[in-house]
Amino acid sequence: MRYLVDGYNVTKGDPATRDLPIEGQRTALVARLATRGRDLLGSGDVLVVFDGRAGLGGGERQGAVSVRYSRDESADELIVRVAREAVSAFALVTSDHELAQRAADAAEVAVEVRGRESVYGGAKPRRRRAGRPGRDEESPPDASAITKELKDLWLSKEE
Repeated sequence: MRYLVDGYNVTKGDPATRDLPIEGQRTALVARLATRGRDLLGSGDVLVVFDGRAGLGGGERQGAVSVRYSRDESADELIVRVAREAVSAFALVTSDHELAQRAADAAEVAVEVRGRESVYGGAKPRRRRAGRPGRDEESPPDASAITKELKDLWLSKEE
């Protein structure tokens, strides 16, 4: 799936980024999505849209995350235009209900709307692989028995 992220809508609502300078907000969001985007949103390309002209050449890329700046139009207008041009279903990450409705109306494909908290506070941590919780992949299967035996030996010496 492709993800379209309303950049400042997310950063201004995120307790971890809202008090940062604008450049810091952008950097933090893009870094988070580049490192944890798959865990937070799912697999697929991510396009983050910001208002303004920042960035070299109007866009940047970090892993599966692309950044576009709206330049002479608002970020909302750019998001609606991207939605209109979409050729496959995508998810829009914003808590701006009006923008979400405009994008859904403009798109000729399915649009899934996700609240901005899906990339911060409401995000679920990465799930562990099946098995016992906390077990290290390199630990031998009988590691807990070894640990118990060592504890018994250690504690018996202290008595």
